[in-house]
Amino acid sequence: MKQVMTAAVLACGLWVGAACAQDGQDAADAAKTQALLASLHFQTGDIALEKAGAHLHVQPGFRYLGHDDTRRVLEDLWGNPPDDDVLGLLVPDAAPLNSEHGWAVVVTFSDDGFVSDEDAAKINYADLLKEMQTSTHDDNADRKKEGYPTMELAGWAQPPSYDAVGKRLYWAKDFSVEGETAHTLNYDIRVLGREGYLSLNALSSIDDLGVVKQGMTQVLPMAEFDSGHRYADYKAGSDKLAAYGLAALIGGGVAAKAGLFGKLGLLLLGLKKFIIIGIAAIGAAIKKLFGGKGKGGGTVQ
Repeated sequence: MKQVMTAAVLACGLWVGAACAQDGQDAADAAKTQALLASLHFQTGDIALEKAGAHLHVQPGFRYLGHDDTRRVLEDLWGNPPDDDVLGLLVPDAAPLNSEHGWAVVVTFSDDGFVSDEDAAKINYADLLKEMQTSTHDDNADRKKEGYPTMELAGWAQPPSYDAVGKRLYWAKDFSVEGETAHTLNYDIRVLGREGYLSLNALSSIDDLGVVKQGMTQVLPMAEFDSGHRYADYKAGSDKLAAYGLAALIGGGVAAKAGLFGKLGLLLLGLKKFIIIGIAAIGAAIKKLFGGKGKGGGTVQ
């Protein structure tokens, strides 16, 4: 009986020791997170995006992190692999980066060339959704092979809309992810310019759709190309023409050229970010959505 009690005491001691060690690690991680957040240099007002030939007019309610701080958030806080292509991060004041319902907008620029909007009025979004759902499902074998959970495209969280005057395209997708009760939201904005387009990608839980949708309505007009880099400045015959149109920009057809992570990266960033904040630090893949920077004179698909 004494031996049993001794074993039980030892087991209890080991359990308490492990729990204390875990508590100590959690406290250390929390302190590290707070130190990182306190060191970030948030900006407001007009932000020059020199690589894109554009400006971001940050409105009240949002703050902006530049390239270096954005990399620290994506890589050190959220566990993503290194990526030097990000321009910045828009962070809503009402949703801190380490909060349960935190969300942010990743800002990148693609210099694939001028994206023709001639197909804007011809896109059948119902058919496009079906194609995207099939593609998402078919990619699950590769996801499992790479150690990622499977996912299905449940539908539009917000159907695509195109502002032909402002040259802004926006839509949102609702994904179900293996092992996750809540669906994942990917909200996308593309601002078209002469040499390519700006991407503003918000990632969150679908439960926060209302908040994100309202926030992205504020974000939509913030990005603007500078004179000489605007959509209207395109010179046919001499400027580079992207080898795809708006349908491929929404559907991700061009992303296949970028390989597996090009197709999955932004989706998994949204998934892993919330796992990191809510449960544990698990890495995520963020890559440029589109690849293949061809020369001018491409054909519009």
